[in-house]
Amino acid sequence: MGAAMRRIHVGNALSAFGLGFTVPYLYVYVAQVRDLGAMTAGLVLAVFAVAALVVLPFAGRAIVRRGPLPVLLAALVTAAFGALSLGLASSATTVLLSAAALGAGQAVMQPALATMIVDCSTAETRSRAFAMQFFLANLGLGIGGLIGGHLVDASRAGSFTLLFAIEAVMFLLLVVIMSTVRMPHAPKIEGSAPQAEGSWKQLLGNRAMVQLCVVGFVLFFACYGQFESGLSAYGVEAAGISTSALGTALAANTAMIVVAQFAVLKFVERRKRSRVIGAVGLIWAVAWLAAGYAGLGHGSRTMATAAFISTYALFGLGEAMLSPTVAPLVADLAPTGLAGQYNSAFALVKQLALAIGPAVGGPMGASLHTPYIVTFLLFSLGITFLAVRLGRQLTPVQNQPSLAKSRVVAQGGAPAEPLPANV
Repeated sequence: MGAAMRRIHVGNALSAFGLGFTVPYLYVYVAQVRDLGAMTAGLVLAVFAVAALVVLPFAGRAIVRRGPLPVLLAALVTAAFGALSLGLASSATTVLLSAAALGAGQAVMQPALATMIVDCSTAETRSRAFAMQFFLANLGLGIGGLIGGHLVDASRAGSFTLLFAIEAVMFLLLVVIMSTVRMPHAPKIEGSAPQAEGSWKQLLGNRAMVQLCVVGFVLFFACYGQFESGLSAYGVEAAGISTSALGTALAANTAMIVVAQFAVLKFVERRKRSRVIGAVGLIWAVAWLAAGYAGLGHGSRTMATAAFISTYALFGLGEAMLSPTVAPLVADLAPTGLAGQYNSAFALVKQLALAIGPAVGGPMGASLHTPYIVTFLLFSLGITFLAVRLGRQLTPVQNQPSLAKSRVVAQGGAPAEPLPANV
């Protein structure tokens, strides 16, 4: 990795570390510590999603026009202000406004960082770069959540203020680090900069990108959108999973990602991307079958708990396979100079799925146990079907970047004789 890529990865880890401090405890902080009630706490979580949906369409245009680094720095300052304000807020209005600032800044960071990775990588190194990003993000979230859990005390509002202050400091530290990044000259768009309407029209006219967005929506809806809503409610209500076992399941998900990320990378790099995504759909179908056994089977409590933890671990394996596959594919589908627009569009699809997923899965997981498992089992199989269709829209090199390297070698003729060691 070059110096710019190393700083980008450090920044990604620090931002995830800061978010890990506060995200798991946001509901408790608003509802109980600030005594604003469950309704306000629910609105705060909704504001995060709404803020992201509002700013992401404009973020893509700003990244294309100004470059990813200035947009990232603005997002970090906004997020730092939102985090610090949230830690000091005591009324419902200030809490919601602070959450909107934090949510907007956090949402814009994702496509900005992704575009910086695209600009600092090549087609051959991009999958590994995004795998490293995903690995460090999960590691940062896990460590941040672990440390934050030992610092907070629901009886002391000051302990939560400290958490949000640490999160703000992480974002400001990231501003300093990112300010030292020297980005390579990004390719310019031929002619004048595209208008927002033109770039969106061009994106919607790209059939492969549209199909990838459909696949992405189903991926995030059927997996990420269920982690802390429908699936956890199903585990508690149907399978009788204890809160400690639920925490173990979440830890198993993170552990699987950390352990498997680079083990599966070589396997993924040599396979067609559409087939990798299709295989993830099958793996997640098995995960939903394990969840079905945990809640609907008639095994012992120990077997149910083991099956439920296995569900989260299998989801983690699928996530490790997707990280070096989907994000690089978005970059490869983007025309010259429009990587920021395409990354923002995909991030927008992700936020829509994460907003709709809990709203649909939460009530189903809590009360409609069998329909819940059947529905998301079918969604997982649908991922495989959609991935096969997506593969037909991709060029051979887009679907399997390793072909480009092999073709260059083949066209170059016989390999040169090795040089003597002293040379």
